[in-house]
Amino acid sequence: MMKQIRQIIAGKWFKFGLVALCYSLWVLWLGNYWWLFGVVIVFDLYVTRKVKWAFWKKKYKAGEKHNVWLDWIDAIVFALIAATFIRMYFYEAYVIPTSSMESSLMTGDYLFVSKSYYGPRIPETPLSLPLVHNTTPVLNTPSYVEWLKWDYRRMPGRSKVKAGDIVVFGFPHGDTVLKQEPMQDYYTIARLNGRAQTIHRYGPVIVRPVDKKDNYVKRCIAVAGDTVEVRDGRVWRNGQAERSRKGVQYSYIVKTNGTPVNAKILDKMGVNTHEAEYDSRLPGYTRIFLSDENAEKIRALPNVVGAAQSNDVYPPDYPDMQGLIFPFADNYLWTRDNFGPLWIPAKGATVALTLENLPLYERIIGVYEHNDLRVADSVIYINGAAATGYTFKMDYYFMMGDNRHNSLDSRYWGFVPEDHVVGAPAMVWFSTDQHKPFPTNIRWKRLFNLL
Repeated sequence: MMKQIRQIIAGKWFKFGLVALCYSLWVLWLGNYWWLFGVVIVFDLYVTRKVKWAFWKKKYKAGEKHNVWLDWIDAIVFALIAATFIRMYFYEAYVIPTSSMESSLMTGDYLFVSKSYYGPRIPETPLSLPLVHNTTPVLNTPSYVEWLKWDYRRMPGRSKVKAGDIVVFGFPHGDTVLKQEPMQDYYTIARLNGRAQTIHRYGPVIVRPVDKKDNYVKRCIAVAGDTVEVRDGRVWRNGQAERSRKGVQYSYIVKTNGTPVNAKILDKMGVNTHEAEYDSRLPGYTRIFLSDENAEKIRALPNVVGAAQSNDVYPPDYPDMQGLIFPFADNYLWTRDNFGPLWIPAKGATVALTLENLPLYERIIGVYEHNDLRVADSVIYINGAAATGYTFKMDYYFMMGDNRHNSLDSRYWGFVPEDHVVGAPAMVWFSTDQHKPFPTNIRWKRLFNLL
């Protein structure tokens, strides 16, 4: 009996049926039934075997010496195909480059990002080099071609983006990048220095499709249909104060009796001492990032006179000069700490358009949803027709870093469209502190932490 079962399992029809079933389930998840024609290829691979699909792979006769190079090519091709498939639909590796999410996520954290959590996006530029995002490692040229492009579509996921989620997404302003300063926000620099001067100094510009924008990670503060407001640095959503989060921190001014706080005490609290600014003239810290819990611990230290949160009122202080805060219009007297109220656009919702509120929605209308938007003689035109309202085609989100006073987020560039959402961090699999030498730089307690 067991012999017969083993024979059935080893048979070509059983293998074909199992692979065809798994493949068909993937096609159903994908939602594009043209891919069902791939069952024909699976049938040929396991049953008829008429076509040599793995043309690079050599079949050896009994006793024939193996070609090491061909074996390596076969292993590399299989690894690239498998890794590309996993990276495209399930998990992608990501590293935290800045402190905008401290202390929830640390600079130097290496993450696995789950793309299936919110549903993986179908690639809009499917022809690209495997295992790289938007540039080639050595040549620094685009890693993709744009002559084949697909419309935005997302496969079913396990959840929708909710307020409070940590989300990885494409940088909304990342459609235009300065070649000499690719990590800087082109739109911010152009707004301050003028477009011509910006391109002359840092250009030329590179235009990237949605799925090839650089990835950011922030916390979703409000979802489509919500109203968000920041009052004295604290977030309010739909009229309710945001619940206290352990990882959220703010910039504080800490006065001391003339001596700095012991660095070992700060390090034990998890405070980033490399971003703390001590000034003996105060005396104390003109800027130090603390959570509410750590602020109370700091106040209790014997050499600390007082600690107060630094809140920005209008007009915004340096570095948040007027013109850097969304929506970059003189009639919105907002700062990073006193922002809104702002309604988050929802798919299917219609908003009345006026010249006063157009700055809030012009990038959505003209860039994210691909309409021709212009204003002439105080009249708003969309696709050539006068418009007094607009119906949104996508849901949008408002994102903020947990390090609230050291984060470039939706307060500086506005809404995040749903087609920019990449996934949710699933695990910190490795973490290093760039300010410490090996091996003390390894944060052992953060290794393999589930998020």
